[in-house]
Amino acid sequence: MSATADQDPNPSRKQLGKESFRRLRALTCAELWQVEVPRFEAATGTERLARVGVVRAVGAVFARTGDHAQTATARAWLRRLLSDPEEKVRRYAAAALPGLGSDATDEAALLARLAVAASTSERKVLVDALAKIGGPATRERLIGSNRPEERVAVRKVDARLARDDDPGSIDPSAMVEGDDLRLHLRGRRGYERILAEEVEQRFGGGGQMRIEAIEPGLVALTPRRPFALAEIYRLRCFDTVGFALGAVAPDAGETEALARLLTGPRARQLVAAFTRGTPRYRIEFAARGHQRAAVRRLADRAHAICPTLHNDARQARWTAAVHDAAGRVGLELVPHVAPDPRLAYRVGDIPAASHPRLAAGMARFAGHATEEVVWDPFCGSGMELVERVLLGGVRAVHGCDVDARALDVARANFAAARRHGAPAAVVADFVQLDFRAYARRYLRPGSVSLILTNPPMGRRVHTPDVRRLIDDLLTVASEVLRPGGRLVLPNPLAPPRAPRGLRLRASQVVDFGGFDCRLELYEQGR
Repeated sequence: MSATADQDPNPSRKQLGKESFRRLRALTCAELWQVEVPRFEAATGTERLARVGVVRAVGAVFARTGDHAQTATARAWLRRLLSDPEEKVRRYAAAALPGLGSDATDEAALLARLAVAASTSERKVLVDALAKIGGPATRERLIGSNRPEERVAVRKVDARLARDDDPGSIDPSAMVEGDDLRLHLRGRRGYERILAEEVEQRFGGGGQMRIEAIEPGLVALTPRRPFALAEIYRLRCFDTVGFALGAVAPDAGETEALARLLTGPRARQLVAAFTRGTPRYRIEFAARGHQRAAVRRLADRAHAICPTLHNDARQARWTAAVHDAAGRVGLELVPHVAPDPRLAYRVGDIPAASHPRLAAGMARFAGHATEEVVWDPFCGSGMELVERVLLGGVRAVHGCDVDARALDVARANFAAARRHGAPAAVVADFVQLDFRAYARRYLRPGSVSLILTNPPMGRRVHTPDVRRLIDDLLTVASEVLRPGGRLVLPNPLAPPRAPRGLRLRASQVVDFGGFDCRLELYEQGR
């Protein structure tokens, strides 16, 4: 066969290895164990090294699909390979072990190999594996090491031991003084004014929480009295709340300055006030990517200052979030309240469902009226309808969708919402039908006061003609809305020509998860 433009006539050994691994990891446990492992065991010399990808594949496939007996057998095989004459085989076996539910037997085998590791590369792979599965024995072996990867491994072991002993939680009812605090409410870019209006309404026009700044994706607050996180979580339009610890210059001293903020008196007070169990955190450099080296440096320095504050990326109750803004580097402590009390009604979901925070913002953007009759022509899992009902003033809701599974989820979510604050008197119906047919069959002209919807579009749901869909929606809206009735929807296209009587009253650009839409509010003429 001659080489084509799409084929490398001289593929590298690394490329061949990747192709072999892709093929092997597509096999079943039985195919690997009964065919490929015996071939590897029977091979010698160069051929054996060419088949070494089967070691990685066993780790990946057995971790994904193997039962208890299969993974136990695979672990025993990998432990034996830790003594293989070839270093590459030993490294592959060490890297594969942690994914298979390893225990003290595997830890002992890795530690034994570490004592006679042949190279720095082998030692690093062994230490990385021990960081994932090791316990007190690993800590005792590595404590006091000057090697950066071994210091990191000790921290990971300490964090895992603390997590296993007590996973901890955030207590949203705990009270904290607010005199010198600054809260950062972060959410979707474009929702800042909606969130600020919610804050003003909830906290009495600045009497309890004063708005200090409004920036893209951020509303900054100053509490004017002691408060609990539970009060903040009565707001529905933000994604995360963070305690601002301060900002530093982005220079050579950035790591030291951030570590001092992370371990300072204010940070320790907050963590102690809200954490039940061992305090653990993860470091995140917002908008900078993974930044593994920077994370390691900051975690190292913070651990040196305060060894009882554990850096742990798994199930951590706090995030130390680093943000770049206005030529400074800011640090926030973000608590993770789980489960989110605002989502108690969300008992089901579908792949194309609206994000609850987006739905809550859309409901507020629609304004408020009494005796509302609300329709969602593309109701999905029912997020928009539930969020609007939770605001109050709704008499009836109508939802339709062409997906029967989505409607089952919507019904379940709405029933759960009744158990978590939605008025039981609100009439609700959900019907499997295209919105055009639904309007003709179930809605009288002028019978709806609000259409609140997120039409199917974007990456998760393919709509062949979004323009026509929106044009048809506007036409139907002009027929079923009462005088003064409103239509709220996100629109990724240029503003359409609205039918006579339907006027565009407000529009703002909002981040809808990787693409911008205008959130539009139309009103039916009176």
